[in-house]
Amino acid sequence: MSNKLVLVLNCGSSSLKFAVINANNGDEVISGLAECFNLPDARMKWKIAGEKGATHLPANSAHKEAISYIVEEIIKKEEGLAEQFVAVGHRVVHGGEQFTKSVVITPEVCKGINECASLAPLHNPAAIMGIRAARDAFPELPQVAVFDTAFHQSMPATSFLYALPYHLYKEKGIRRYGMHGTSHLFVSREAAKALDKPISETNVISAHLGNGGSVCAIKNGQCVDTSMGMTPLAGLVMGTRCGDIDPSIIEHLVTREGYSVSGVMDMLQKQSGLLGISGISSDFRDIQNACEEGNQQAILARDIFCYRLAKYIAGYAVPLGRIDALVFTGGIGENSDLVRNKVLELLTVFGYQVDAEKNKATILGKQGTITKENSPIAMVIPTNEEWVIAQDSAALVTA
Repeated sequence: MSNKLVLVLNCGSSSLKFAVINANNGDEVISGLAECFNLPDARMKWKIAGEKGATHLPANSAHKEAISYIVEEIIKKEEGLAEQFVAVGHRVVHGGEQFTKSVVITPEVCKGINECASLAPLHNPAAIMGIRAARDAFPELPQVAVFDTAFHQSMPATSFLYALPYHLYKEKGIRRYGMHGTSHLFVSREAAKALDKPISETNVISAHLGNGGSVCAIKNGQCVDTSMGMTPLAGLVMGTRCGDIDPSIIEHLVTREGYSVSGVMDMLQKQSGLLGISGISSDFRDIQNACEEGNQQAILARDIFCYRLAKYIAGYAVPLGRIDALVFTGGIGENSDLVRNKVLELLTVFGYQVDAEKNKATILGKQGTITKENSPIAMVIPTNEEWVIAQDSAALVTA
């Protein structure tokens, strides 16, 4: 086994995804999820070489307790495993304009991540908690921050600037940053391989669809536009996030309907999107089950989700000029043949023709083209953000 193993941590506000990845080939030695932090039913599940494990964590456990369990009860019980680690890699959602690429973590880097916390309030503070807990568990290992926003730093000003007074950008950093950069980077490069083209000559639209979602226009291997904005709230309809809205709605709710600003923002972040429209769930699987039962609110939520997505995809023909492939990825993008079919039907102006058999077969981690031979190419590529984080981490610490 290669000694280029990286412990990858992806810390959310109430959960922690973790993996031990071979940076050379992407093999997962260990993968797992700890969830329900700060609740009585905090728990963890993991997989080692195909063998599954699970446990309940002590009530109200959070990042520190979860990482301690991962180290003491999982990693250290695999003989010789920890000795092969070269780094701990952390997914950090927002790097602002301070961080345009992955960096080895120092006290100054932690300060910078904290300074960007207002741009990703659900994510950056959690990343700092994970960094501190990992430092306590592995004080001798270098740690690396890999930023979701870094891939989007190649956007031109025509894409990233808002039509606001220019000094707000120059003095306050108010601009579009974009997220899911590691995912868009990974699938665009995999698409180039599938097309047998160099990435420097490949134009791709990548649709990362999960509880959060974004679309990215990638021209000659570089991001030129993306749907998320200064924060992860903008763009597509998501699980609980509204995506694009008229900003005057906020003022209307505050001044005329008696909402507080914090109450409105909480609603836009946590009570909107699929959950808000359907009144059922933020999980697309629940929405689809309700659609099959004829629930009209669920059908409306699904159709708005697909319509908004198709509009963004169509709009990204403008910066690309030529689309070599449309790529679906993320939990919904990889597993909902229905969403892919509906979106491609809305894009028939581009000539997309779905191959129904290929579309139905391309789920559960399978990669493949889902359109007919005489159609423009749409494909499914399972994302692997953890491998990108592992590669960047190993490259930085062994350079």
